[in-house]
Amino acid sequence: MQGLPRAVRRLPPVLIVLAWLAVGGALGPYAGKLSQVSTNDQAAFLPQSAESTRALEEQKKFQQTETFPAIVVWTADRGRATEAQRKQAVAALTSLNGTPGVVGEAGDGSVLTSSDGRALAGVVQLEPGLGDELPPTVERITRAAERVEGMTARVGGPAAIQAGFAEAFAGIDGVLLGVAVGAVLLILLLVYRSLLLPFVIILGAVSALALAGAIAYALADRDVVRVDGQVQGILFILVIGAATDYALLLSARFREELADRTAHRDRVAAAAAALRRSWAPIVASAATVALGLLALLLSDLTNNRALGPVGAIGIGCALLSALTFLPGALALLGRAAYWPSKPKPGGRNAFWRKVAAVVDRAPRRVWLGTALLLAALAAFAPTLVVRSTPLTETFVDDTSAVAAQRALAEHFPAGFGNPAVVIADADRADAVIAAAQRTPGIAAVTPLTRPGPPGPSGTGEPLVVDGRVRIDVTLRDEADSAAAERTVRLLRQRLHAVPGADALVGGYTAQRYDTQVTADRDRRVIIPVVLAIVTVILIALLRSLPIPLLLVATVVLNFLATLGVAALVFAHLLGLDGTEPALVLYGFVFLVALGVDYNIFLMSRVREETAAHGTRQGVRRGLTTTGGVITSAGVVLAATFTALVVIPLTFMAQIAFIVAFGVLLDTLVVRSLLVPALVGDLGRRAWWPSRLWRRADRSPPGAHLAGAQLAGSKPVAHHARPHRGLLRATGAHAKVHGGDAHEVGRHRRR
Repeated sequence: MQGLPRAVRRLPPVLIVLAWLAVGGALGPYAGKLSQVSTNDQAAFLPQSAESTRALEEQKKFQQTETFPAIVVWTADRGRATEAQRKQAVAALTSLNGTPGVVGEAGDGSVLTSSDGRALAGVVQLEPGLGDELPPTVERITRAAERVEGMTARVGGPAAIQAGFAEAFAGIDGVLLGVAVGAVLLILLLVYRSLLLPFVIILGAVSALALAGAIAYALADRDVVRVDGQVQGILFILVIGAATDYALLLSARFREELADRTAHRDRVAAAAAALRRSWAPIVASAATVALGLLALLLSDLTNNRALGPVGAIGIGCALLSALTFLPGALALLGRAAYWPSKPKPGGRNAFWRKVAAVVDRAPRRVWLGTALLLAALAAFAPTLVVRSTPLTETFVDDTSAVAAQRALAEHFPAGFGNPAVVIADADRADAVIAAAQRTPGIAAVTPLTRPGPPGPSGTGEPLVVDGRVRIDVTLRDEADSAAAERTVRLLRQRLHAVPGADALVGGYTAQRYDTQVTADRDRRVIIPVVLAIVTVILIALLRSLPIPLLLVATVVLNFLATLGVAALVFAHLLGLDGTEPALVLYGFVFLVALGVDYNIFLMSRVREETAAHGTRQGVRRGLTTTGGVITSAGVVLAATFTALVVIPLTFMAQIAFIVAFGVLLDTLVVRSLLVPALVGDLGRRAWWPSRLWRRADRSPPGAHLAGAQLAGSKPVAHHARPHRGLLRATGAHAKVHGGDAHEVGRHRRR
């Protein structure tokens, strides 16, 4: 290609860049349209095989019209609620009859008075699937309820909670993308002090997001995958962060090629060389993340299964952009991409030379110290409370739905409005009702006696549909509490023991419990699969056994240390009582896959340098040359995940903290100190059984001089082959009796 005219050699990069610009322009709107095919109905993400899901399917048979309840609660500003106020509350609900989205009609008995007389409550049934119209509908209910004089009105229940989720994810595409891109751009400008390169990297990342968003939109529109706001937000962050990470690695290698090969190659050849030397670790890194995400397909939770392929598609698009758009753009820009700074040969970063020298001088002390630090943090991991987040902690801000739940719990039976729903054979209804009434923790047991929306009538025979009856069981404890979950477990045991009843226990509390049980099962199944995938990829890339096993062990230790810190922060700083069951699995997949990313970047360079300079100098050179770029990549990825806090949901804030803190811990401690120190301590044994282990380390004449310079030592220039004692004095690497010099010295000391 060197012999071709310059215009011909630059034609492929021009076409590649233009193609990606066309992709970004044509498909960019689909990232914003993804919310149109998303669903935030939490019932759509229940475990497919759970008892509560089967109960929900049978429950639909008892409703002439499927409904979605909003619970209105009024609390008296002073003293007890009066009869006049109760009539005003009935009138407020009656005024909603016939309005868009409201199902059925409210009558005089639709408003209940609490036992202490200080609160009123009523239920408004809404049409399911209102989508974007749900928040305005809940707002109309709130305005109508506020007409009651002398009382404070709040709207809660499933409809209000769902409206809160819809509002939390409203505008997620614009706000989240703006915050993430802004944070990445600022970091890149500060770190690289280049005006053009950050914008080129961001342009490639946004183009990758456009392609990923269009593919995800097409799949969701055809019901191939089910997407919610959570999956959409993670997709945005994942693509921007991964594309930026891969771009940083490739652009750093391109800078080295420009600096070291200027006399021999032009910008197109330098871009080709950078791509040739970088594609393997970049592809391996992307494969670990993509395959780790695809392991979520083994989950029994629909939103986990949706995140798997959608996230893998995002990683694939980020990889494609990094390996095509960026090399093309760099080939066209050349040195101008780094202006006003000038490309310098790799390995001249003074800070990372010092870090490499510290690791090299006492590798065993370094890895023992860092491992003990991480183990101390990991000791707190078991204290992390993993259970469904209470409603009062679901939203970052104190929403009306949360306030309504508190008011209901204070003045009514705590389970009011969220009963456990029992479906059983009609001929065993009396036995089922009796068993439920004898169960501790139950406040009321009421069979459904008329068709239509759920609601106790208290009279008449139970409604029978296909030989089955529905029984609503009100719990004494709040429906989202651990005590309520224990009651549901006991209720299931009692009702399953009723002969011939074939009873199913569902409802809100049962759904929460089943979700947690399924999440526990998912962790036991998926985590070993992810570890196996990562290990196989590392073995294939590094062609050794000790190093891949060490790398996997270090990222697992980093994950446990992060969970330990998260347990302390969530409980003692944020005052949270629990974390969503999916949080641990998400955190593991992201931290292990992304943590291995940085170790792949480091160890692939170490292996390359080891082949020419031996293990000891390979570690020093690899850490010195990749230290800056990998740290920058870690900071960028942490910043992009931190952007998730703009979504006012506790789960998103928790996953943002876990991934951001874990990535920084991995980048600054595990990859910088623990991994190189472990490999340095093992020496060439780390490469067993590859060729690097089978042969003696080969250090060409003068290699020790380069090593001394990397470590900050003064080179010895008057000997082509220095005396062996001088090698020991300078700590440089050399071939001594077929092994590493420091290993031989250690053997002699023993």
